Amino acid sequence: MQLYALGLNHHTAPLTIRERVAFRPERLEHALQDLTRARTVREAAILSTCNRTEVYFATEEPQHAADWLARFHALPLEEIAPYLYTHPQREAVRHVFRVASGLDSMVLGEPQILGQVKEAARRAEDAGTLGTVLHKLFQNTFAVAKEVRSTTAIGANIVSMAAAAVHLTERIFERVDEQHVLFIGAGEMIELCAAHFAGARPKSMTVANRTEARALELAQRFGAQTLRLDAIGEALPRFDVVVSCTAAPLPIVGLGMVERAVKARRHRPMVMVDLAVPRDIEPEVGKLDDVFLYTVDDLAQVVEAGLESRQQAVLEAEEIIDNRVDGFLHWLQTREAVPTIRALRTHAERLRHAEVERALRLLARGDDPRQVIEALSHGLTNKLVHGPTRFLNQTDGEQLAEASRLVQRLYNLPPHE
Repeated sequence: MQLYALGLNHHTAPLTIRERVAFRPERLEHALQDLTRARTVREAAILSTCNRTEVYFATEEPQHAADWLARFHALPLEEIAPYLYTHPQREAVRHVFRVASGLDSMVLGEPQILGQVKEAARRAEDAGTLGTVLHKLFQNTFAVAKEVRSTTAIGANIVSMAAAAVHLTERIFERVDEQHVLFIGAGEMIELCAAHFAGARPKSMTVANRTEARALELAQRFGAQTLRLDAIGEALPRFDVVVSCTAAPLPIVGLGMVERAVKARRHRPMVMVDLAVPRDIEPEVGKLDDVFLYTVDDLAQVVEAGLESRQQAVLEAEEIIDNRVDGFLHWLQTREAVPTIRALRTHAERLRHAEVERALRLLARGDDPRQVIEALSHGLTNKLVHGPTRFLNQTDGEQLAEASRLVQRLYNLPPHE
């Protein structure tokens, strides 16, 4: 049984592919149970974000996970296979450590991914698919990410997705404080975007969300207004900036809706930032002359600033990760030795019990206690060394020297004189 990481991300797959294999939050538990139902995959966790879909799992047949991923999303495997990567044990451990530490993110060192990895572990635990190995892996992952963030400058001057959304807006509108902003959704990403936009003091901010209570809670934090989700089409012409990030399976903002809004605005420009996977805004909207539509892939050009200044921090982080990978793999190897250790102890205990029973019978018969103890110690010693002695006697040729060194190490024997 080996650990593997299988998936695709913003490095290997375009948004059009990533959104087709993304998991909606409400389907994750069912997906995990479906993956492990056949028992080919013993443990599993799924990390699904706008930039990646990854499955961490323990199995003897890694191909099963790739077949399952394609089947679950009703896709031909050959359609997604060119974008998939499969990391075996050592590389899988290193990969998840790097992901949680922000080293594999579109925005180097971004902190949100750690929370997303923690959520993936929690959902796997709720689904009953987080076994001993993955539990230990994630606990190590969280510790590594904390160490990287606290001992290196990987998060210095971080350009987050939310900050990038403001930056893209400033490319079109010189002054954000003269614009009206609409947020669609009320999750963590929208919350971060709202915080960044609030710092630019726009004329107004409005939150539209499927759950009105959550929208009201977020709006109150930032002095924003709320809007019913079904009222977006009618209200859209009022907004200069639209930032959307929901878990909706289908687009919320369609081409026709935006065309009507642009006409009502007398062709004043609109900035639309779609941070959702699958997308919330129909891609065709980006073809309209007065609309500037940005997706998560468009943020790549924003993150270059400050990258070189963080390269030393990357080297330090990679060193931490490599050391921690070795530590985790040592734990795995030790765990593999547990059955042998248990069997050895059981064998020794069985020999001890037999010798004690024999000694008690001799004492009950009235034999000299000193002789009985001597016989017990000799008998136990002979039985314990019988196995390695026979092993040495049955070995010859070049293997004998190696066998002798092995026994010397096992019993911590002094070197031959």
